[in-house]
Amino acid sequence: MDTMRDRFAPVVSRLLDEDPRVAVVLAEIGRDAFAEAMRKHPDRVINVGIREQLLVGAGAGLALAGLRPVVHTFASFLVERPFEQIKLDFGHQGLGGVLVSAAASFDWPAGGFTHMSPGDVALLDTLDGWTVQVPGHPDEAETLLRHAVAAGDDKVYVRLSVQSNGRALPVDGERFLTVREGRGGVVVAVGPLLDQVLAATEGLDVSVLYATTVRPFDARALRRAAGDADSADVVVVEPYLAGTSTGAVNDALADLPHRVLGLGVGRRELRRYGQVEEHLAAHGLDAGSLRGRISGFLGERASVRTS
Repeated sequence: MDTMRDRFAPVVSRLLDEDPRVAVVLAEIGRDAFAEAMRKHPDRVINVGIREQLLVGAGAGLALAGLRPVVHTFASFLVERPFEQIKLDFGHQGLGGVLVSAAASFDWPAGGFTHMSPGDVALLDTLDGWTVQVPGHPDEAETLLRHAVAAGDDKVYVRLSVQSNGRALPVDGERFLTVREGRGGVVVAVGPLLDQVLAATEGLDVSVLYATTVRPFDARALRRAAGDADSADVVVVEPYLAGTSTGAVNDALADLPHRVLGLGVGRRELRRYGQVEEHLAAHGLDAGSLRGRISGFLGERASVRTS
């Protein structure tokens, strides 16, 4: 199966053909995948070299000129390094665009911590008005990329990963999907961690919501699931910094007695490169670790069903 990033360049290349308003800005990374598109649209596929601040600034300049910029590189170089340009060039000037990252939290362990960005979504949470998409499958990535590019002048961040669930679900770019119903609590699984969460909660009396659009946070879906359960306690399992969405859960359930546990990538830097699966296990995001953490938090109400 191809990866989300494999799907990215063909999809956006087709959008370049279909919509004269679409433009792409690269910083060396991903250049080869857009070689044909660059030949066809040399004025709308721009490679700025390894200059990440310029990458974002050029994207904002294209937005000022009336284009819909799609800005792409690894997450650490797209969100963390040029964060001031995101804040000012897009946010302060009231411009829209689509930031598309790769490498996620630890997709390329051999690249070391410079190529990891578990704090990207938390960092964007400090800014106003960003939509954040976290697909869990290449087909979902295609759907969400098309939504993002077509989203008028909105500011959208699409977080691509090599991690993937086994099958795509019918995501719509807005709502959480209910994939399992139960009464002992609610587990929100974000993007490519859905399969791990489903394996971890097999047989437990919990509801599982699947989130691929995490900002805006679907408070309505969470309130509905919490209201239908005997317990409004919530576990959020995210493929980035642990606790990133606990504030959004608290806001959604402010008038209901509840507890929330945020599971995700820990703050401790893992300095041995290893493999993606080893990082998942080290952060407690594999199915076995998640089962113990989820059942331990939710307690007897979420105990294994007997019927």
